Amino acid sequence: MKPLVKIKTDSEFIKEKVEKIKREVGKVIVGQEEMIESIIVALLSDGHILLEGYPGLGKTITVKTVGRVLDAKFQRVQFTPDLIPGDITGFEMWDPATRKSRIQKGPVFTNLLLADEINRAPAKVQSALLEAMQEKQVTIGRETYHLEKLFLVLATQNPIEISGTYLLPEAEIDRFMFKLKVRYPSYMDEREITERQIRDEEAAINVVLTPKEVLSLRHTIAKWLPLHKESAIVKYITRLVRATRPEEGNGELKNLVMYGASPRATIGLAKAARVYAFIHGEDMVLPEHIHRMAYPVLRHRIILTHEAESQGIDADNIIDKILCSVPRLE
Repeated sequence: MKPLVKIKTDSEFIKEKVEKIKREVGKVIVGQEEMIESIIVALLSDGHILLEGYPGLGKTITVKTVGRVLDAKFQRVQFTPDLIPGDITGFEMWDPATRKSRIQKGPVFTNLLLADEINRAPAKVQSALLEAMQEKQVTIGRETYHLEKLFLVLATQNPIEISGTYLLPEAEIDRFMFKLKVRYPSYMDEREITERQIRDEEAAINVVLTPKEVLSLRHTIAKWLPLHKESAIVKYITRLVRATRPEEGNGELKNLVMYGASPRATIGLAKAARVYAFIHGEDMVLPEHIHRMAYPVLRHRIILTHEAESQGIDADNIIDKILCSVPRLE
């Protein structure tokens, strides 16, 4: 696939497109700049996102608006305790008219799949997403079906409700490139949200990119900076991720971390830092870009001990310690 523009203007072109996406989404969503930018980074990094936040913070409407801006196919699944795997992937059914079985494809056959309140469904339903998220394919009956080339799962979960929810399996959590914490809006943003709702006006959203163009931009960014194993940045990222593991980290972390991040985190951090640098007009990936992406990439992959939880330490605190302790140069 050929790049959309000449190499010397790629960075400016993509930066302009990213700003346009932010402006269009901003017609509907007030504030939440960090969440919107992270969604764009994941989109260009080919990574799935887990959005965690209290109800009413705009998680669902943000994903819907991004789908409109990208002119992408969008499906939403409201996860409930009575959901079955076939409700997501699809199922084989008997057609009395033709006396043959046919496949009814599920909502996973789309570009953007919003898995709303994913922690409300039992493990067997959540695990139905594993093959789709990792392999971009699903198996229905005896046949395997490939998903769209542009396929992202954006899942939401409510951190305050315990009744009727299920913990996500570690294997599924690891499939998400990012875990984003969605915060409450500022005072001024909340006033603006209220004023917009009172006016009851629907914003006109313009298409900025198509799915085909998103795939082309991914190719352009990867061509701009191939990440070789001997590069100093890849070495630094590898040391950071390995430092999350108790057997590799310093003595202080051994009592606080039960399990650290997998090699999938190393790959995700490298891709995300590269995209983050590119969309900000930088001509190389710097440690500052890695630090910015370390929190969403690593926080859901660090499993804490009971000792850490009793001290009120969370995964972000562990990442703080790692970023301060691991040398940038070896």
